[in-house]
Amino acid sequence: MIIIGITGGSGAGKTTVAKTIAERLGKGNVVYVSQDWYYKDQAHLSAEEREKLNLDHPNAFDNELLISDLAKLRSGQNIEAPIYDFGDQARSKKTTPIVSKPVVILEGILILAIPKLVSMIDIKIFVDAEPDIRLIRRIERDIRERNSTYESTIARYLTTVKPMHDAFIEPSKIKADIIVPRGGQNDIATDMLGDLVEHYSHHHA
Repeated sequence: MIIIGITGGSGAGKTTVAKTIAERLGKGNVVYVSQDWYYKDQAHLSAEEREKLNLDHPNAFDNELLISDLAKLRSGQNIEAPIYDFGDQARSKKTTPIVSKPVVILEGILILAIPKLVSMIDIKIFVDAEPDIRLIRRIERDIRERNSTYESTIARYLTTVKPMHDAFIEPSKIKADIIVPRGGQNDIATDMLGDLVEHYSHHHA
């Protein structure tokens, strides 16, 4: 069992890179886990307090649960992954059953900013993209998928997303084994990653 970590700023193209690797290895061999599922449950907070939450800080995540779930997957056990509802800023009562497979792709903005997680990841990939491209993608995504407004998306970007990127995500790049420039648009890099992961997984199976 190998764990591949894919990180980078919000809107960098992490999901595109993750999908490319998963397709190369065959869906039957790969399980996908998102750090976003592991936000702490904030159901006890008022709507106003939830709106002010900093979702871009390492402490926003239930890191202990994620670490224990990854350890279970590594030992061949299945897990019940949490579901986080961004509309309500709370954890759902439902869970997602995840079956252990030979390769885990762990995707998230802060996986290399949490030392215990770093030590569990076999191949650490940082997907890089220009800040303006990431911002545009972030605006599009938040309005489309997280019923946010343009104004609140920009406010959140300036107050938490950008400062936290500069404080935690960018410095975590040094922990990466591989840095992919131009995000998911970089076909040569994603092809090379596919080859590398295939090679690695055969030798560590």
